[in-house]
Amino acid sequence: MTGILFIVATPIGNLDDITFRAVEILKSIDIILAEDTRHSKKLLKHLNIAKPIRAFHEHNEREKTKAIIDELHSGKSIALISDAGTPLISDPGYFLVAQAKKEGLRVVPIPGASALITALSASGLASDNFTFLGFLPSKQTARVKLLKSLVGRAETSIFYESPKRILATLTDMYEIFGDSREVCLAKELTKAFETIQTDSISNLIKYLNIDQSHQKGEFVILISANDKIDITEAETQLDSLLPILCAEMGASKAAKLASKITGIDKKQCYKRAIDL
Repeated sequence: MTGILFIVATPIGNLDDITFRAVEILKSIDIILAEDTRHSKKLLKHLNIAKPIRAFHEHNEREKTKAIIDELHSGKSIALISDAGTPLISDPGYFLVAQAKKEGLRVVPIPGASALITALSASGLASDNFTFLGFLPSKQTARVKLLKSLVGRAETSIFYESPKRILATLTDMYEIFGDSREVCLAKELTKAFETIQTDSISNLIKYLNIDQSHQKGEFVILISANDKIDITEAETQLDSLLPILCAEMGASKAAKLASKITGIDKKQCYKRAIDL
């Protein structure tokens, strides 16, 4: 029998957020792959788990994958964990999982904490439709280009940012959005100094500047949706979208999905759908 590759979510701060199932899996497998073994050993010690642990990160993922696949084929079960949260979400693991799937190996997710979902749930911003964009580019030119592409987006946009760039990023955001959007800054999630603050961009910049400690910690940034849509552009998009959707699903479902995509009222989308 071949082994199983478990994708195990770990706490993003508070160690008590580990799930019962995750603990049982980590106790039962043969090998643990960790982004930073020194960091992960602290968690394993807290959980009283003693298993072989190996470094598996963005710099060695491709060279290590073949040997890991071979071990799975030999019958060993392996758990992949990241420093915090769910592996593969802006963390290593994609190449390994993709190769395991190609080889017909079983990949089992063990769900748990995720910083982006944790922040979204308490942000006060719309959570029915959102896009996660990972870490923003470190260079300003690329960062500004990406932020400008979000101006017309009709869903909440979420990304991660490091403490050394958080003020520069908020400043770029103010130049692009002004105070037309609500933005949530979430940092130190589930830790003692957890902060989740939703406000205008100008007020958040003031908050960061009041105290240098406010710029410390790993940040999740959420930008509210653009509530104002370009009707002409949306109508054109609806004309091309509705026939495709209606060919695959009922008018009601097609209208609901078209409304989310274009920003046009669902009743109007439905009326157009049934007139096709």
